[in-house]
Amino acid sequence: MSVATITTISPITNRPLLNRTGASPEDIVRIAESAQAAFRSFSESTTLKQRQEIVTRALDILEKRKDELAKEITDQMGRPIAYTGVEVATAIKRSRYLARISDTVLGEESVIPGEEEEGFKRYIKRKPVGVILIIFAWNYPYLVLVNSLIPAILAGNAVILKPSPQTPTIAEQVAAAFHEAGLPKDALQYVHSGSATLLESLVRSPSINHICFTGSVEGGLATQRAASDRIVNVGLELGGKDPAYVRDDVDLAWAAAEIVDGAIFNSGQSCCAIERVYVHQNVYEGFVAEVKKVLSGYKLGNPFDKETQIGPVISKRAKEGIELHIADALEKGAKDETPPNESFENPPSEGNYVKPTLLTGVTHKMRVMTEETFGPVIPVMKVEDDEEAIKWMNSSDFGLTASVWTKDIAAAEDLIERIEAGTVFINRSDYPSPDLAWTGWKNSGRGVTLSRFGFEQFVKLKSYHVKEYPK
Repeated sequence: MSVATITTISPITNRPLLNRTGASPEDIVRIAESAQAAFRSFSESTTLKQRQEIVTRALDILEKRKDELAKEITDQMGRPIAYTGVEVATAIKRSRYLARISDTVLGEESVIPGEEEEGFKRYIKRKPVGVILIIFAWNYPYLVLVNSLIPAILAGNAVILKPSPQTPTIAEQVAAAFHEAGLPKDALQYVHSGSATLLESLVRSPSINHICFTGSVEGGLATQRAASDRIVNVGLELGGKDPAYVRDDVDLAWAAAEIVDGAIFNSGQSCCAIERVYVHQNVYEGFVAEVKKVLSGYKLGNPFDKETQIGPVISKRAKEGIELHIADALEKGAKDETPPNESFENPPSEGNYVKPTLLTGVTHKMRVMTEETFGPVIPVMKVEDDEEAIKWMNSSDFGLTASVWTKDIAAAEDLIERIEAGTVFINRSDYPSPDLAWTGWKNSGRGVTLSRFGFEQFVKLKSYHVKEYPK
C-alpha cells in the first residue's frame, strides 16, 4: 500500500495550503506498539506531581506561542483572527483547571476506602488505562483536544493523536510542546491519515486501550463499529441540534444578540451552536425584528481582517450542504428574512462563504429543523406556550445542549428539568464549562469529558483486599 499525501485545502481561498505524509500500515503498527511500551515506563516512573509539572510546562510553552497558533487555526479552518487566540487561551485555562483538580481524582486523597473490619484492609484505587487514541475534529481543535489529552496524561496514560486533515498542525504543535516540557517522546505521538482503512486498523490494534472520538455521528458510528470486535471502551462526542426557547417576558434586544452569537459564531460550526429557536407567540414578531437589527451589524469576510466576525465555512461540500438546508426550508414555505447587509451580499469570491441566514415560518417538516446544519443559519419557529416549546425541543434525535431565555429563573429551572440534553442553560448558550460534565444524550454521544467526571474514562478501578496474616 503506497503512502498517501494529505493536502489541506484553505477554506479562505480553496487552494492547497499544506501537505502532510500519511501514515503507512507499518507506521500504524510501530506507533501503537511503541506507545504501549512508553505507557508502561511512563506510568510506573512518574508521580502525579511530576505529570502535573509536565502539563504545566507544556501549557506555558503553548501560551508563549499563542499568536502563531492562532494564525494557524485561521489559516486552516477559517475562523476570524479576532477569535482564534481566544480559543488557544481558553484551552490553556481549561487545561490548568483540570490539572488543578487532578489531585482530588487521581491523588492519594482519591483512594476509596472499603468498610472497616478488624483484621482487614480494603480500598479502591484508580489506575491508568494504557494507550489512548484521540481522534479529534477541526472546528475547535485545541478545545476539543485538551478535553481528553490533559486528563489522559495526568492519569499516566500514553496518547496517540489523530488530527483532522484540515488542521494537522495542532497535533504537531501540542506534541512538540509536551516533548519540550519533558514528556517522553513515545508517550505522546500523532498520525496523519486520510484513509478510513488505516484508521480502522489503529482502532482495532490490541495496543490501543481506549478511544476518544469527536466528530460527526457517522464518523462516531464507524469508529464504534471498527472497535466492536474486541473489548475496548469508546468515548463519543458527536453532533447536536441544539434548541433555544425565548419566553415572552425576556428583553428581546438582549436575547436576540445573545442567540445570534450562539447560533452563528464560528460560522455555526459548533456541535453546541443554537440550531433551532422557538419563540413564544406573544413576542415572536418583536424577536425577529431584533434579530434583523443584530444581523445588519455583522461583518462577513476575510478572516484575517480583525473587524471580521464571520469567516468561511470549512469546505465547498459543507457550503453546499448548508445551502441545501436553506433551499429545502424555502421550498416548504419558510421565509428568508435576513436583513440587508453589504458584507453578506458581497463576500470574497474565492472562499466558502455562507451569509448568516434568518429563516422564519419554519416547521419540523424541514431539514433545517431536524438535521444538523453546522452552518450560520437561524431558523425561528413560533410556539404557543412552554408546553409546546418543550415538546419540540425534545423532538430531536440529538441531546447535547439546550437553553431557555427568560426573567423568570424559577420557571426556567422547572422547564430545564424536562429537557432531554446533557447540558441545559438559562440565559446562556454554547459554553462548555470546565467544572461541569460535558456529555451528550441520545445521538449526541456517549461518555463524559470535563469536570472531575472527565477523568473517569482514562482510569480503571483496582480493588485491594488485604487480610492480616493469621497467627
